[in-house]
Amino acid sequence: MKKILIINGPNLNLLGKREPTIYGNASFEDYLNMLQKRYPQCAIAYYQSNIEGELINKIHEAGFDYDGIILNAGAYTHTSIALLDAIKAVTTPVVEVHISNVHAREPFRHVSMISAGCKGVIIGFGLDSYRLALESFLAEA
Repeated sequence: MKKILIINGPNLNLLGKREPTIYGNASFEDYLNMLQKRYPQCAIAYYQSNIEGELINKIHEAGFDYDGIILNAGAYTHTSIALLDAIKAVTTPVVEVHISNVHAREPFRHVSMISAGCKGVIIGFGLDSYRLALESFLAEA
Protein backbone atom coordinates (compact mmCIF):
# COMPACT_ATOMS: atom_id res chain seq x y z
CA MET A 1 0.00 0.00 0.00
CA LYS A 2 1.41 3.37 -1.03
CA LYS A 3 1.66 5.96 1.72
CA ILE A 4 0.89 9.44 0.42
CA LEU A 5 0.81 12.65 2.45
CA ILE A 6 -1.03 15.73 1.25
CA ILE A 7 0.25 18.94 2.81
CA ASN A 8 -1.67 22.19 2.37
CA GLY A 9 -0.25 25.54 3.36
CA PRO A 10 -1.69 28.89 4.35
CA ASN A 11 -5.33 29.77 3.77
CA LEU A 12 -6.13 26.40 2.21
CA ASN A 13 -8.11 25.54 5.33
CA LEU A 14 -10.70 27.97 3.90
CA LEU A 15 -11.33 26.08 0.65
CA GLY A 16 -15.02 26.16 -0.15
CA LYS A 17 -15.34 29.58 1.49
CA ARG A 18 -12.33 31.51 0.20
CA GLU A 19 -12.60 33.22 -3.19
CA PRO A 20 -14.90 30.61 -4.75
CA THR A 21 -14.44 32.11 -8.23
CA ILE A 22 -10.77 31.05 -8.04
CA TYR A 23 -10.83 28.02 -5.71
CA GLY A 24 -14.36 26.64 -6.13
CA ASN A 25 -17.06 25.83 -3.59
CA ALA A 26 -15.92 22.40 -2.39
CA SER A 27 -14.19 21.95 0.95
CA PHE A 28 -10.89 20.11 0.93
CA GLU A 29 -12.21 17.65 3.50
CA ASP A 30 -14.96 16.55 1.09
CA TYR A 31 -12.44 16.20 -1.74
CA LEU A 32 -10.04 14.26 0.50
CA ASN A 33 -12.83 11.87 1.47
CA MET A 34 -13.52 11.24 -2.23
CA LEU A 35 -9.81 10.58 -2.90
CA GLN A 36 -9.59 8.12 -0.02
CA LYS A 37 -12.62 6.20 -1.31
CA ARG A 38 -11.42 6.25 -4.92
CA TYR A 39 -7.91 5.02 -4.04
CA PRO A 40 -8.30 2.35 -1.36
CA GLN A 41 -4.88 1.01 -2.36
CA CYS A 42 -3.33 4.16 -0.86
CA ALA A 43 -3.03 5.31 2.70
CA ILE A 44 -3.67 9.02 2.18
CA ALA A 45 -2.83 11.24 5.14
CA TYR A 46 -3.53 14.96 5.31
CA TYR A 47 -1.93 17.90 7.07
CA GLN A 48 -2.67 21.63 6.86
CA SER A 49 -0.96 24.57 8.53
CA ASN A 50 -0.81 28.30 8.07
CA ILE A 51 2.67 28.35 9.65
CA GLU A 52 5.78 27.86 7.51
CA GLY A 53 7.85 26.14 10.21
CA GLU A 54 5.10 23.59 10.85
CA LEU A 55 5.05 22.72 7.14
CA ILE A 56 8.82 22.22 7.23
CA ASN A 57 8.53 20.04 10.34
CA LYS A 58 5.89 17.88 8.62
CA ILE A 59 8.07 17.44 5.53
CA HIS A 60 10.96 16.37 7.77
CA GLU A 61 8.70 13.99 9.71
CA ALA A 62 7.23 12.29 6.63
CA GLY A 63 10.12 12.72 4.24
CA PHE A 64 11.78 9.37 4.82
CA ASP A 65 8.75 7.13 5.44
CA TYR A 66 6.20 8.03 2.76
CA ASP A 67 6.06 7.07 -0.90
CA GLY A 68 5.07 10.59 -1.91
CA ILE A 69 4.18 14.03 -0.68
CA ILE A 70 1.69 16.24 -2.50
CA LEU A 71 2.41 19.82 -1.48
CA ASN A 72 0.32 22.92 -2.03
CA ALA A 73 2.44 25.47 -0.19
CA GLY A 74 0.03 28.31 -0.98
CA ALA A 75 1.71 31.70 -0.93
CA TYR A 76 4.87 30.18 0.62
CA THR A 77 5.48 28.73 -2.85
CA HIS A 78 6.63 32.16 -3.96
CA THR A 79 8.68 33.12 -0.91
CA SER A 80 10.10 30.15 0.96
CA ILE A 81 13.63 29.01 0.36
CA ALA A 82 13.29 27.14 3.66
CA LEU A 83 10.56 24.93 2.18
CA LEU A 84 12.77 24.25 -0.84
CA ASP A 85 15.60 23.24 1.48
CA ALA A 86 13.27 20.92 3.42
CA ILE A 87 12.09 19.26 0.19
CA LYS A 88 15.67 18.76 -0.96
CA ALA A 89 16.70 17.37 2.45
CA VAL A 90 14.32 14.38 2.37
CA THR A 91 14.19 11.27 0.21
CA THR A 92 10.42 11.16 -0.35
CA PRO A 93 9.53 12.70 -3.72
CA VAL A 94 7.32 15.80 -3.64
CA VAL A 95 4.85 16.97 -6.26
CA GLU A 96 3.96 20.66 -6.09
CA VAL A 97 0.30 21.39 -6.82
CA HIS A 98 -1.80 24.50 -7.28
CA ILE A 99 -5.56 24.66 -7.67
CA SER A 100 -5.55 27.76 -9.85
CA ASN A 101 -3.37 28.51 -12.86
CA VAL A 102 -0.86 30.70 -11.06
CA HIS A 103 0.52 31.92 -14.41
CA ALA A 104 -2.85 33.49 -15.25
CA ARG A 105 -2.78 35.47 -11.99
CA GLU A 106 -0.64 38.22 -10.48
CA PRO A 107 2.99 38.31 -11.68
CA PHE A 108 4.41 37.56 -8.22
CA ARG A 109 2.66 34.15 -8.40
CA HIS A 110 4.54 33.21 -11.58
CA VAL A 111 7.72 32.27 -9.67
CA SER A 112 7.97 29.19 -7.48
CA MET A 113 10.79 28.94 -4.98
CA ILE A 114 10.04 25.23 -4.39
CA SER A 115 9.67 23.78 -7.91
CA ALA A 116 13.38 23.04 -8.31
CA GLY A 117 13.22 20.51 -5.48
CA CYS A 118 10.05 18.80 -6.65
CA LYS A 119 9.52 15.74 -8.82
CA GLY A 120 6.95 17.70 -10.81
CA VAL A 121 4.41 20.52 -10.75
CA ILE A 122 0.68 20.35 -11.47
CA ILE A 123 -1.09 23.68 -11.90
CA GLY A 124 -4.57 24.87 -12.72
CA PHE A 125 -6.81 21.80 -12.66
CA GLY A 126 -8.78 22.82 -9.61
CA LEU A 127 -8.91 20.26 -6.81
CA ASP A 128 -8.26 17.63 -9.47
CA SER A 129 -4.61 18.77 -9.35
CA TYR A 130 -4.28 16.62 -6.22
CA ARG A 131 -5.67 13.55 -7.99
CA LEU A 132 -3.26 14.05 -10.88
CA ALA A 133 -0.37 14.26 -8.42
CA LEU A 134 -1.56 11.09 -6.71
CA GLU A 135 -1.77 9.34 -10.08
CA SER A 136 1.87 10.29 -10.73
CA PHE A 137 2.91 8.29 -7.66
CA LEU A 138 0.72 5.32 -8.64
CA ALA A 139 2.25 5.25 -12.13
CA GLU A 140 5.68 4.51 -10.65
CA ALA A 141 6.71 0.88 -10.77
